[in-house]
This record gives sequence, structure tokens and C-alpha cells, in this order.
Amino acid sequence: MVDASIGEQRAGSLASRWKVLEGTKTYDLLAVTPLIVWYAVCVTARLPALLQQIAGMQLIPRIMALGGTYLGVGIVLLPSIQLSARLYLTATLLIVSGTAFALYSALKLGRSISMMSEARRLVTCGPYALVRHPLYLGEGIALAGLTLQFLSPWAAVIFALQCACQMQRMKNEERVLLRAFPEYRNYMDRTARLVPHLY
Repeated sequence: MVDASIGEQRAGSLASRWKVLEGTKTYDLLAVTPLIVWYAVCVTARLPALLQQIAGMQLIPRIMALGGTYLGVGIVLLPSIQLSARLYLTATLLIVSGTAFALYSALKLGRSISMMSEARRLVTCGPYALVRHPLYLGEGIALAGLTLQFLSPWAAVIFALQCACQMQRMKNEERVLLRAFPEYRNYMDRTARLVPHLY
């Protein structure tokens, strides 16, 4: 009888400990451990093929294109500041002139415009006779004006990041165009990237 009583006490003690364990994070972790191990094995087995697919997607050029297109929008989410009349006029002129130049450049591109680097046709007339990337130049001028209107360290960081994305985007586009159009090399030699006779 004593042995049965001791056995019941141990079973009851074990059951109460189990109940306490069930309410802890340790229990949750132990319960999902087989699943975590299974997923880790599957990912490890598929990792080489996954990395090869990512490399084939040309992920970095896509990220740069998206960053160059959309990062600047973040500036308008920042708090605006009071500007002097002169600074406000400067910012407005930059926004208007940059936007107008970008629109003119986009119209000259016509159906060749795309967010990601593509080689549909080679455009070398209009603003493209002056610089290789007038659309990005216009956008950069407009964004500089917008940055002035929201002048802050965060605005400067966003502006710098957007410019860095656009610079990489230009290089990606030039590689694509060089592969598609052999005459692009001559165009590059005689036309500045952004600023005539400077860069």
C-alpha cells in the first residue's frame, strides 16, 4: 500500500510539474523544435539553388531602381520648416525647373521609359544630346528643392541615399545599353553622364 501511495504521489507531482511546464516558453520552444530543425534542413538543402535564383534576378539593380524612384517621396513625410522668402523662392524654382526638365526628358524617351533597366531603343536627341541621363538630372534638381523645403538631417540623409541609388541605377542602365547597342559606346564618349563638360 505504501508503494502504491508513493507511486501516486510521484505521478501527481509529475503531472503538476508537466502542467507548470505547459504554461512556459520552454514548453513552446520544445514543441516547435522538430519543426525548426526540419525547416533548417530544408533551407540548407535548397540554399544553393535559392542563391542562384536570386543572382539570376539581378536583385541589386532592381533595389537601386526602386530606391532611386521612391526614396525621395519620404522627404514629404518629414515636418516642414519655415523658410526665408529667398530660400523658399530658390526651393520652388528648383522644384519647378527640375520637374519641367524631367517631364521634357520623359516625353523624349516616349515608350522607351521604364523603371527597371531595359534597352528598348536608343534615344540621343533632345536633352539626351546634352547628357546621358537628363531625366535623373531633372528629378535630382527637383528633389534638391524639395529637400530645401524640409531641410533637416533626415531630409539630407534621404536625399543622399536617393542620389546614391540613382548613380548606381545610371551605371546599371549604361551596362544594359552597352550590351544592346554597340553605338552606345560612341554616345558615352561624346556625352557627359549628368553635367556637360564636368561629369
